[in-house]
Order: sequence, then C-alpha cells, then structure tokens
Amino acid sequence: MAKFQDYPLLALRGRVVFPDTTVNFDVGRMISLTAVKYAADNGTNIFVCTQKQSEKEEITAEDVFMSGTVVKLRQITRLPGNNLRLSVEGLFRATVRQLRKENGAFIATVEEITPVRGDPALEEAYFRTSKEILKEITSSDSRFTKDASSALDKCSDPDKFANLAGHYMQIKTEQKQELLECPRTIDRLKKVDRLLNDELEILRLERKINSAVRQNIDKNQKEYYLREQLKAIHAELGDDMEEKDELEEKIKAKRMPEEAEKKALKELSRMSRMQSSSPDYNVLRIYLDWMLDIPFTEQTQDTENLADAVKVLEEDHYGLEKIKERITEYLAVLKRTGGLNAPILCFVGPPGVGKTSIAGSVARALGRKFVRMSFGGVKDESEVRGHRKTYVGAMPGRIISGMKKAGSINPVFLLDEVDKISSDLRGDPAGALLEVLDPAQNSTFVDRYLEIPYDLSKVLFITTANSLETIPAPLLDRMEIIELTGYTPEEKREIAKRYLIPKKREANGLKASELSISDKAVDAIIDGYTMEAGVRNLERRIDAVCRKAVVKLADGNCKKLSVTEKNLCDILGAKRYERDTALDKDEIGTATGLAWTAVGGTTLNIEVSAMNGKGDVLLTGKLGDVMKESARAAISYIRSNSQAYGIDVDLFEKTDIHIHVPEGATPKDGPSAGITMATAILSAFTRKPVKKSIAMTGEITLRGKVLPIGGLKEKALAAYRIGIHDVIIPEDNKKDLEDIPETVRGSINFIPVSEVDAVFKNAIVGI
Repeated sequence: MAKFQDYPLLALRGRVVFPDTTVNFDVGRMISLTAVKYAADNGTNIFVCTQKQSEKEEITAEDVFMSGTVVKLRQITRLPGNNLRLSVEGLFRATVRQLRKENGAFIATVEEITPVRGDPALEEAYFRTSKEILKEITSSDSRFTKDASSALDKCSDPDKFANLAGHYMQIKTEQKQELLECPRTIDRLKKVDRLLNDELEILRLERKINSAVRQNIDKNQKEYYLREQLKAIHAELGDDMEEKDELEEKIKAKRMPEEAEKKALKELSRMSRMQSSSPDYNVLRIYLDWMLDIPFTEQTQDTENLADAVKVLEEDHYGLEKIKERITEYLAVLKRTGGLNAPILCFVGPPGVGKTSIAGSVARALGRKFVRMSFGGVKDESEVRGHRKTYVGAMPGRIISGMKKAGSINPVFLLDEVDKISSDLRGDPAGALLEVLDPAQNSTFVDRYLEIPYDLSKVLFITTANSLETIPAPLLDRMEIIELTGYTPEEKREIAKRYLIPKKREANGLKASELSISDKAVDAIIDGYTMEAGVRNLERRIDAVCRKAVVKLADGNCKKLSVTEKNLCDILGAKRYERDTALDKDEIGTATGLAWTAVGGTTLNIEVSAMNGKGDVLLTGKLGDVMKESARAAISYIRSNSQAYGIDVDLFEKTDIHIHVPEGATPKDGPSAGITMATAILSAFTRKPVKKSIAMTGEITLRGKVLPIGGLKEKALAAYRIGIHDVIIPEDNKKDLEDIPETVRGSINFIPVSEVDAVFKNAIVGI
C-alpha cells in the first residue's frame, strides 16, 4: 500500500478499537453519519480514533487522539432516530499526518504504524509470562468469556496478542490508547504484562475481601453490600443508578394493582442489570414509562346533580331525546348505587345527525374525560390489542393509548365508525373488540404490550355506526343500540338558529348586528340546498352565507347583510335540489310509496303499465333482488285473487306487465314497496285510479298479509314534506308512531292495516 492514505475519520467516545478484532457500535452524530456515508459511497475503509473528552458533542481536530485503527466496514444497520449500527473489522494501526474537513466530515491522511520488533528471546519471554498470568485470571474471573480466553490462548503472534489483550481487558480508555500507540512490540508486551499483573492482584484482593465479608454479614447486610457493589460497578461503567432508584419509587407510589406492580418491578430489575447502551435497556425503559403513564386508580368525580347533566345536554344539542333520557337514567342509577358496570352504548344513524358530537357532550355532562378513537378502515388486530414488546417499534393498542391520553380509569371512550372495521391476514379487529366491549370481561382486558390484566369496567364506551348490517352479530350483541334518525325540517331550523348560525358567525368574525338570516331563508336553505338526514351540509351552506357576508362587509358599502328567501339565490346560487312532489291527480297504475335512504326518507312513484302480450313481467328502475321478489309476490297475489277484484283470469296470460320505478339511475331495494306495487298493479288491471293524497309502505305476502317495515319516522317525514295527508302503514308498526314528531303526527292520518284488501279499499277509488 501507499505510505500515506486518505480515510474518513470516525471519533468514538470512551472506546478504543484494536486491529485483529471485530467491534459493533452505534453512531448518531451528523459528522459520524457523514463519514460513514463517505466510506460506503466510495468503497473505502474508515480511520477510527478515540475522542479525548467523551461528553463533548461538537469536536475539532484537537479533541481526538492522533493514533487509531483503520477498519473495514462489515455491516451497516439502520436504527430508529436516524442512527446507524456498525460492525467493523480492525485492519492496522495508523497515525494521522494531516487532518482536514470536507463536506461535513473529517478526512485524515494517515501513515501505518509498523510494529518495531526487538530481541526475539526477550519478546518470547514476556509473551509466555503474559499468557501464564492470563490463564490464572481467566480460570477464576467470569468476566472473561470463553471466546476471549480461547482467542488469547491460541494467539501465536506477540503483536496480535497485545491487540487482543487490549480489546478484551477491562482497563481504562487512557491505558488502551497508550497500548495502541506504542510502536515497539517489546514495550507493548511489557505494558500488557504490567496490566495483567495489576488485574491479577485486584482479583486476589477481591476474593480476600469477599471471603472476609461473607463470614460476617447476614442476609440483609449481604443484599445491601451487593447493591452498593452493583452501584459502584454501574458508576464505573457510566450507568445511571439514580434513574433506576427514581423509577422504583415512582412505581411504588403509583399504587398499581398487585400484579401490575410486581410485573413493573420485575422488568425494572431486569433493566438494572443491563448497560444503558443495550437495545433491550431502551425497550424496558419505554415499557416502564407506559406503566407509569397509564391510569390504574386515578379517576374523575361524576356530576352529582342530575339537573346539571341534563342542562349540559340541552345546551349542546337540540332533540335527541332518547340519548338524553338514557344518560339521565345511567346517572341516576350511578348516584343511587355508588357504582355499576358502565353500559356499552351504540349510536346508529345517518351521517351528520350528531352521533360524534353528542358523545363529547355526554362526557361534559358526566364531568368525565373524553377520548375519541376512529376505527374506520382499521384492519389489524394489533391496533386494538397492541404488539408484543419484543417487536421493534412495539407499542400498546388504541384502547390502552386512549386510556393514557384520558389519564383516568373512567373516561367516556368513543369508538367512532365501528361499522367500517374490516379484516385481513393480520387478524380481525372486531373480534378483538369483543373483550373490550363486554362488561363481563373487560375488567381483565389484556393488552399484548402490557402483558397484565387492565380494568376497563369503569369506562363508558360509546360506539357510532351508520349501519348495523356490517357489524358482526357477536359484537352487536354486546352493545345497547340507540337509533338517531333524521331531523325534521322544523328541528333543522331550530338547530340552525340555536347552534349553527351563531357558531359560523363567530368562526367568520361576524357580529349578530352584521348578519341576520330569516327563518324563511333557513327553510329555503334546508329545502333547496341540502339533501340529508343530518345537518352537516346545512352547516356548510350557512358557512358559505357567512363568507359572502364577510366579502360584502369588506367592500365598505354594506354595514349589514340581511339574508331572506328572496335574495338567497343571489348569495348561494340556484337551488341544488328539487324536493319530491305529490301526484297532481288520481292516476291509473301509479301509486306513491315511501322509502328509507341513508340521507333520510323519500317518496317513490311506482308506475305499472299493462299491455297486450304473452304474460311477461318487465321490471325496470335498477331494482334490487328483494324488490323484484316483492313485485312478483304482488302479481301472484292479484292473479290468485283476480275473480274477487273482477279481473278475467285469462287476462294475465295475454298481458305483459311493466313495472317501473322512476329515477332509474338510483339503485333501489327492500321489501317495503310490496303493497305499493300491488296497489299500482291492481289499478292498472281494473282501470281504477289510485288516490293522489295517499302514500303507503309495507311488505306483502302471498296470502295478502301486510308485514312491518323499518324507518317509519323517515318515511313519515318524507310524506309530510310533500303534503301527503294519509299514510297506510302495517298494523305492527303502530308502536313506532310515538317516535314520530308531534307536528308530523298531527298533520298525517296514519292508517294501520294487516291485510292488503284494506290497502286497496283505502287507496283505490271504487274498490
């Protein structure tokens, strides 16, 4: 090789690397990372030397020893936090002749330190003496591993022996550096011989002291002595024992359950036996931090006055009577009994009706902490149960993370969008939630990271969903379902006046004197610019009005904007939606049905045309399988009872029936249009018109029975919206009438029926 060679310089703190050895260490300083990158990019070796003052972060040329070792990079491993773990092989000793800084790294021009050999006989004498002393040390000192003893015993080269001895001996950094720098082999062997003799003498003294002390101390004194000795060892190694003592005090002061405290102290004991540079040390340190941060006994005091809780709920939300009633019941029982397993409530309803916001209000009403976790799109079971702490980057699941965030054992915990949970090869999160949401089991919930039972029984879990269909049945069985249906136009108007308009005025920096929105303008926004069961889009439209007001006021020509029904189109543009309208007149073959959608109720005008043909049935309007089956059931019932309605039996064989539901691009399904289809079919065959002022909903059977349906409130609101005065409903749905707002019940005449004949008599003129 050339006499002088350039290498990137890497300075180590408190460590000396010798040739003929393989060493692992971590680097994290930018100057060190740059040196490693330079070596990796250019395929060169690295010059490794020792830093004089290990606590110094920023170094100059004067801060490092000028003698070190040229090493070869064997392996580079990336660690968290942009750190690297290097495995290097020492090649030869070298001395710096010139040092410069390039592109953020030191580049050293070095010259190899060639061993200077002396009298062979004298070298051999020192070599043999050192080996004999080493054998005596390794036979009684467990600090020398078998690999180290074997490597030193097999070594036949004196200079290499000095390198290996310096690497394996527990001596100070300064002594190692002197051994590295020494050029003459005989001088290096003398230093090794002296160091080994010192080590042997210390070992003999330790054995003598231990023997004397062991005879005079009892069990407690022995434990104290060992702890003090351990402290001294850790102090010499640079470990922080004060931190471990502080952690032990915190664990005992935490008042954890017995099993949790035992586990924490066990892990602390393991950690105290490790060096702080060990990867497992950091794993256990993070684990103990989690154990100290999670609440075990800390809890908030629930609101004692029922009236105060009800007042908070009324302030935050208009309507939602079922939820307010249920929370009031929970508080009343809690106050009387002093404690009970918290229920698992599930708020189900269309988007924008206030499911998430009411959960926050429940927490405020109870005086509890509030935690929200969105489970929409979660696929990994570990998101709920956590990862085992042996994995890289392991952490607890969302449940324990939420408890840490809450800081109390009795928060209101919202699991949002549980109907959007899915599963893949990493497990089923919904299955993991079974234990969390079961009052009989969640007092001993085990997170994989913590590995101890954790009590969730005092948590008030609230879940939200848009639909119950995608929630697994076992999970659904553990929850108390509370349905939030869509708002009536009157309720939306009140919500806008009480909450949305003041909220958006404040958000846009407006005063009440600068913007006013009339009730009719609010009604026009609801009717022409939104199509929803909730009020989310209504809030957006009001926000748009406020922004327009800010722009007009900024011109300086306007001091106040009054929004009315007349000037609303100038502000928001043309209407976006046209509401359904009732039929203009009694028509043959056309009947008005009622349907439920995710954004509320709507009306369906079902049309039937009977024409000459071969008895074929044509169904159009993008109908689902269930709706098609309802149509065929209606046709079969009318055919089987055709004589009762004055229809020629042979007419069906010569007539094609075309059933169409308008808005053909919109998918439609469900059994509740059965009686509507039957009415339209009978009207088409008897040529008798259906009353324009009547709407209906109900499932039909082949025996002519009318079965109950769901979503009656939304369907009634749809009929009320277009001015329908008579609505035919199944007899078994009479119990659902109490859920319908009083204003709607007062405007509509509900006609309960159990037979389809009663439907025909009420709906078809002249039947």
